[in-house]
Amino acid sequence: MDSQKVDMFLMTNGKYFESDKIGFIRDRLVQMDDSKWMGIQTLQFKDPTVSLIVSLLAGGLGIDRFLIGDTGLGIGKLLTCGGFGIWAIIDWFLIMGATREKNLNTLQQVLY
Repeated sequence: MDSQKVDMFLMTNGKYFESDKIGFIRDRLVQMDDSKWMGIQTLQFKDPTVSLIVSLLAGGLGIDRFLIGDTGLGIGKLLTCGGFGIWAIIDWFLIMGATREKNLNTLQQVLY
C-alpha cells in the first residue's frame, strides 16, 4: 500500500482511534493488500466527541451505548436508569475510549 494514502487516511481519521494505536494501524495499512483499500475508504467511524455529548445529555437512558453498538449495555443502562445515575456518570469518562475501541474493531474486521 502507498504510504501517502495511508498517511492521508490517518490524518483524516486519526481522531477516531486511540493515539497509542496509530502506529499499529499505520503498519497494518502499509502491509495491507491494495484490493482492500476500497473497503477501508467506505468505513463509517463513530465520533468519540459525539458519543461524549450524547452521554452527557442522555447517558442515563443508555443512548450512548446504543450509539456505539453496545446494545446489551444500552439495555442495562435503560432498565436501571443509568445504574441509578452512577453508571451514567462513570460512562462520561469511559465512553470516548469505548467508542475509539469500537472503531478499531471495525477497522480490524476489514484488515483481516
